[in-house]
Amino acid sequence: MDTNFDETYVLLLLADSNLPTGSFVASSGFESYGTHGFLSLSSTPSASKGRTATVGTVAFVQDSLHTYARSALPFVSDAHRVVDAFKGKPEIDHDATIKKLLGLDELYETMTLNHVAKRASKAQGVALLTLYSKGFACSSDISDEDHLSKALTVLIDRLKLMVRGEETHGHLPVCWGILTSALGISLLRAQHLFLFLHARSILSSAVRLNTIGPYSAQQLLLHSVRPLVEEEVSRSKNMCTGTFGDMGCNDAYDRPSTTWPLGEILAVRHDLQHSRIFNS
Repeated sequence: MDTNFDETYVLLLLADSNLPTGSFVASSGFESYGTHGFLSLSSTPSASKGRTATVGTVAFVQDSLHTYARSALPFVSDAHRVVDAFKGKPEIDHDATIKKLLGLDELYETMTLNHVAKRASKAQGVALLTLYSKGFACSSDISDEDHLSKALTVLIDRLKLMVRGEETHGHLPVCWGILTSALGISLLRAQHLFLFLHARSILSSAVRLNTIGPYSAQQLLLHSVRPLVEEEVSRSKNMCTGTFGDMGCNDAYDRPSTTWPLGEILAVRHDLQHSRIFNS
């Protein structure tokens, strides 16, 4: 079987909006952004209401993608590299790999500035680990499961149990890196899909908030958001956390950072809204 086709098929599975990952309950701060009146600040005074909402939505997606790429993508990349290294030598002790992944998870917990984002990230992260165990790992009645697949299943099951036991946090970027590496997706494809799904989730939230319509959301996703995703992937694909010295990334500019303070403030205020339909 062609490996490119295999990877493309898995990407199509991960891009399915019906995957039980919990992303449908997260707006990444968009609901609070609209409640505080910022959607109308991104357009001209003479613009129609629909045009104002569309421009404001794209502005939010752009700012959110920029800060998320710089703050979360390095953790995706490092987690992916850690599991790739484990796949190269699956006979090595699981504990060393888990220790590295727990270190990344703890660093992301420390660097995430608000409790709302932490809550959403943890919920979606453990959902990804569960998805692998219940949806993507070979079932127990398949006898030809190879040694590597079994080792990956054991590794991810151990991590999931540690998250359930509150021994670690299970943040989304770390778990996404683990999942995509375990499924054999290349790092660049994993980075691209990670940011694409983030943008799509925001537009889905905008549709459910009746800010834009479903056709407008698809139009924006194809024409306006696509270049934004590609730009952020190109800009941040070589970033890393700097946790592991043997992975390069000696330049401080290539380390994780938050670039949109306003977005953090509005996200923190999510729980203060009089009414809300999203978890974040």
